[in-house]
Amino acid sequence: MERATLRVAVDTGGTFTDCVWIEDGRLRTLKVFSTPEDPSRAIQEAIRTITGNRKILLLHGTTVGTNALLERRGARVALLTTKGMEDAIEIGRQNRPHLYDINVERPVPLVPQELRIGFDERIAADGTILVPLEDAALDACMNELKELRFDAIAVATLFSFVNPGHERKLAKHAERFAVPISISSEVLPEFREYERISTTVVNAYLQPRMGEYLSSLAERMKQSRIFVMQSSGGIAALDSVVREPVRTVLSGPAGGVVGALAMAKASGCDKIIAFDMGGTSTDVALIEGELRTTNEAEIIGLPVRVPMLDIHTVGAGGGSIARFDKAGALRVGPESAGAQPGPICYGKGALPTVTDANVLLGRIPPKKFLGGSFPLDVERTRELFVDWLRKQGSDWSPERLAFGILRVVNANMERAIRTVSTERGFDPREFTLVAFGGAGPLHACDLAEALHIPRVLLPQSPGALSAYGILVSDVVKELSRTVMLQADLPHQTAIQTESSKLQHDAEKAMQED
Repeated sequence: MERATLRVAVDTGGTFTDCVWIEDGRLRTLKVFSTPEDPSRAIQEAIRTITGNRKILLLHGTTVGTNALLERRGARVALLTTKGMEDAIEIGRQNRPHLYDINVERPVPLVPQELRIGFDERIAADGTILVPLEDAALDACMNELKELRFDAIAVATLFSFVNPGHERKLAKHAERFAVPISISSEVLPEFREYERISTTVVNAYLQPRMGEYLSSLAERMKQSRIFVMQSSGGIAALDSVVREPVRTVLSGPAGGVVGALAMAKASGCDKIIAFDMGGTSTDVALIEGELRTTNEAEIIGLPVRVPMLDIHTVGAGGGSIARFDKAGALRVGPESAGAQPGPICYGKGALPTVTDANVLLGRIPPKKFLGGSFPLDVERTRELFVDWLRKQGSDWSPERLAFGILRVVNANMERAIRTVSTERGFDPREFTLVAFGGAGPLHACDLAEALHIPRVLLPQSPGALSAYGILVSDVVKELSRTVMLQADLPHQTAIQTESSKLQHDAEKAMQED
């Protein structure tokens, strides 16, 4: 009898790659070191350990797109738009991000000015073509574009969500460059031109990097069918994600939120604060009963108008590096030691981290780390703490530095939790703190005490809860479209027609996945 296809969820973090699967009625977990230079290699090695060459269904949460955006290591994008709209992504909206900061710096656009190409074309708000897109002008601009260097193309013209004809024509002519093309009427067929252009540009910015990574993963996992976690809390087929990687910018953290809610409901809790502290960052989210998504998110100051879970992230994790600033104050993060070289106690790192502080203070049993397969070096940690303090000109003891590191990182995470709770009108005392991630439970009680949270919930395998959330996620397709209608007229038939079209498109997309 043929064995059923095994369903394995893999969450790739900055330090560890976590795997979760159910076999013989039991939930099983595996944790391996991440391989930042090629994350697919760690996944392949983990899957071989789990199944050999057996065919599986691989569900994957990734931070490749997130990191490319945060570190601005995405593609060089060319923007094709309506003449006069070339600088919309730089002008943005008139609202000031920091009202009282006279030295405020606006985010640098992802498309340099020389790669913003305007075309003589114009479509009215009702879809009427006011200025047709002529072939001669189109070919001239394409020849101009040929002389420039770029890795991806974003196409976004005015009112394309009503009439996408010009965008499709531009995209068709741009196929000659053999690079990924993002079309705004497909990525985000909604009004608000600045947000639509920005979202399309972000999608194009991520396409080559995500496409290359997912192709590498598919090549390594030829026997498997692959789904990827989306920022909205659902999974999507690999081909869909290659087309629209913008929907995965919170792929990794979303799995943790889904897993936290699933575990909390099983424990009788419906109001929770999810607290996910990993090796590189901490993600927090406040949930009242059900997952809620937002379409108003900003990443690195740029609007990204696709459905996302409302998650707040800070650069505080087990691998966060300690330092003294110019005023002599102790700081922790956002720089992280990651998987390579890792904390001092792993045997390769040389800078003090949060994990080292926990080890030095006896909060992590050094011989039981990773089930005893990777013992931690306490003496090396103490020696390098002493050496580092001497180089800093500090008379602190190693223990004082360790306590200081924990106090600072806890303060950073406390502020993050306040951001999603008290600053939005919620009382933390009415919620349960669900702590997970490799480092979450170590810091949960200190944070709960500081915030007067009465109850803390810890999963059985806290380091693998994000992967568990991916494992229990459903395939989700979310489609939207702006329809321009006159407010003083009845439009029931038109609305029903558009709703039927969306339903048909969604059903078709689900069948393809």
